[in-house]
Amino acid sequence: MLRIKDVDASMKFFVDALGLKLIRQIDIEEGRFSLIFLAAEGNEESQIELTYNWDGDDLGTGSRNFGHLAYEVENIYETCQKLMDQGVLINRPPRDGRMAFVKSPDNISVELLQKGNALENSEPWASMENIGEW
Repeated sequence: MLRIKDVDASMKFFVDALGLKLIRQIDIEEGRFSLIFLAAEGNEESQIELTYNWDGDDLGTGSRNFGHLAYEVENIYETCQKLMDQGVLINRPPRDGRMAFVKSPDNISVELLQKGNALENSEPWASMENIGEW
């Protein structure tokens, strides 16, 4: 479960940028929160639950919402480029063709892992430096 503070920004990140799909959303009126379930296409049994508290939630810098989650991708270079094209900062570029880190709009670290073997080193990734923390 990941706590979020902005449903639209989170959906843009997880659905539009990362390519997950919305499985279902449950709005709990009496508790004043929503549960949003997302999954990768073809892997619907492995879901991410986003929790949105309608009256706000101080998420701090990430320690209250989650450490990080790992997300396996078909092509780490293409995924990172797509994220950059959508304005997502690549905190730890995939210099090794295997792993990268980005952050969600709520400052949650998301580790991207290359499915299968690492890709051959490629520019501009091989020479990119880390930015910020992850």
